[in-house]
Amino acid sequence: MLAKTSMSKILVTGANGQVGSELKELSTSYPHDTFTFLDRSVIDLSDLPALQNFFSDKAFDAIINCAAYTAVDRAESESELSDAINHRALEILAQIAKEKEMKLIHISTDYVFNGQNYRPYVESDPTDPQGVYGRTKRDGENAILKIAPANTLIIRTSWVYSSFGTNFVKTMLRLGRERESLGVIFDQVGTPTYARDLAKAILDILPNVNTSAPEVYHYSNEGAASWYDFAQSIFELSHIMCHVNPITTDQYPTPAKRPHYSLLNKSKIKNDFGITIPYWRDSLKTCLKILGENP
Repeated sequence: MLAKTSMSKILVTGANGQVGSELKELSTSYPHDTFTFLDRSVIDLSDLPALQNFFSDKAFDAIINCAAYTAVDRAESESELSDAINHRALEILAQIAKEKEMKLIHISTDYVFNGQNYRPYVESDPTDPQGVYGRTKRDGENAILKIAPANTLIIRTSWVYSSFGTNFVKTMLRLGRERESLGVIFDQVGTPTYARDLAKAILDILPNVNTSAPEVYHYSNEGAASWYDFAQSIFELSHIMCHVNPITTDQYPTPAKRPHYSLLNKSKIKNDFGITIPYWRDSLKTCLKILGENP
């Protein structure tokens, strides 16, 4: 763990999401900090006036923004809602962070890229989102960069799963027990990211954030896999006897286009903050144990 300095008041948005839930679990290990967890029942980030009003009489030392519109396919038909949460709300949060001199950590996504790279993406690679979700997340990043609050980090991640919420791991565990065989895409490559690893990295990094302008970082677990590899590992570690058939993206059409290549280069975040990132299969084992799979 990095050297700890006091951070008295931390606000976490999206408290019931995967990363927000993991932050809530981990927060008890940081007794010198006071956490406030906001979920949609308290503040809906699509209600921009309510978001603005929430901060009118409140101040925090830091905001960790885990809230997002993440329904990738539904975003194609709900572009205004996706834009409100992933973009317009970020304009407000960035402006508030700047005015009140609060640290801000915002979680973004590999979907800001077009997925056509030949090597892991670095933070300075040009963005080129291929769908509404990625475009609104990119616009949210740009809003932060334009407003330029100091002590702000944008952390892009990929393929997030957790023991909380709905995700690929839980879906595979369910389908693997219901079916004898399953088709899973093999021509999309990235890295599964255990939300608890990301949450811990954020809490360890936060006291050491000291930037004059926003910085962009990448974080996922180490290694590479296709969705097919990911599913195979879930079944193998959970002793589920379901045959996995590799299929192409064309065989599983979706409203939103997925990036074929989502590997993220994590050198910058490791070098700047001295963190160690676990290998994806090791973290998957940890999550499966929590889910009672006992790999």
